[in-house]
Amino acid sequence: MKRIKLSDQGPDFSNIVFGTMNWGSWGGNLNPQQTLTLIEKSMELGITTFDHADIYGDYTTEFDFGKALGLKPEVRQKIELVTKCAIKKVTPNRSHHHIKSYDTSREHILFSVDNSLKALKTDYIDLLLIHRPDPLMNPNEVANVFERLKKEGKVRHFGVSNFTPSQFEMLNDHVSLATNQVQASIQHLDPFLDGTLDQCIQKKIIPMAWSPLGGGKIFKESTEPHVNHLRQVIFELAHKYHVPLDQMMLAWLMKHPSQIIPIIGTTKIERVHSAVEATQLDIDREDWFKMWEASTGEEVA
Repeated sequence: MKRIKLSDQGPDFSNIVFGTMNWGSWGGNLNPQQTLTLIEKSMELGITTFDHADIYGDYTTEFDFGKALGLKPEVRQKIELVTKCAIKKVTPNRSHHHIKSYDTSREHILFSVDNSLKALKTDYIDLLLIHRPDPLMNPNEVANVFERLKKEGKVRHFGVSNFTPSQFEMLNDHVSLATNQVQASIQHLDPFLDGTLDQCIQKKIIPMAWSPLGGGKIFKESTEPHVNHLRQVIFELAHKYHVPLDQMMLAWLMKHPSQIIPIIGTTKIERVHSAVEATQLDIDREDWFKMWEASTGEEVA
């Protein structure tokens, strides 16, 4: 498995990232041993980077992952942990949250990081992301708390998630950001059109893509004609390249020169294995545009 450096001063990650959102109560309900087994099997495939957020599983999935690491602590030194903060969900274990909101204040970031470190049973986080752009974000305050966390050794690198180019620029002017994690797939083309991926290339940072398979809509018949048409086009191309649909979609995404890193959200190791195989598939430029045209519903101008 190829390793990729997110930015000049950023971390080295596997070029497929394993997303944990569905590992706990929001999906698979994996027990600690099942979680550890999934971690180790992914490591055998060369995937060593795991994506978290404090809110996953209503603030429980990091704890579940940490219990798995507790079974075999030496695994921690062989993997990279990404987590996100700044969304405040209303859940029973956060009774002081009265409304869903964003919070990039110094106090909340410090509180979130300490909770994540405790939950994950680790002394440091490889990459901390601001989960969503906060309209009340003070870039000076965020930069100062990032510098403190790095100085204390609690967080090694920083980035953002779901930021527009202007929002990224504002914070990056105050503190070096390693990535922008955004929604991107053949069914979600916004980052290709709104300057997000252009900015990544310009600044030599590697973007990460969540929901790279578009939430799985392509894998079943839809009531939406344009989705069925896109599915048929991808199916025909997948047949041409002798690969399954998911590999075709991931290869399409990774062909972009920004070197997009897909985050695979699954609990099935066979899906991860398929994603790894997709890294070896280089599709023809015209076939790439066939998928683009099928997604947009029109040929390029």
